Amino acid sequence: MGRVTTQKKKFRIKKGDTVQVMQGKEAGKRGKVMRVLAEEERVVVERVNFIKRHVRPSQKTPQGGVIEREASMHISSVRLVCPGCGRPVRVGVRMEGEDKVRYCKKCDVQVDKG
Repeated sequence: MGRVTTQKKKFRIKKGDTVQVMQGKEAGKRGKVMRVLAEEERVVVERVNFIKRHVRPSQKTPQGGVIEREASMHISSVRLVCPGCGRPVRVGVRMEGEDKVRYCKKCDVQVDKG
């Protein structure tokens, strides 16, 4: 019997970041992170990975029909786009005074606004 941990996972990609998809059918596309689903290790990226869902008529969707929306993708499939060099990069974390800040590992530019 393995021990079940309920520790919240932490990732270096946050809501609002611009990311580039690195693998899969959407590889090369860029978009803004709409949601980070930490428990499932997935992210939802704006205008990337569209799926079609058939929806019954309801108060929210009185017409019903087929709706297109963004599906989640694994967080390892995306990389943060550096604001300094404009390339998809790996992200590091370091302490600056009392605060933790994220930085680009290629050009050493701070990613977080601060």
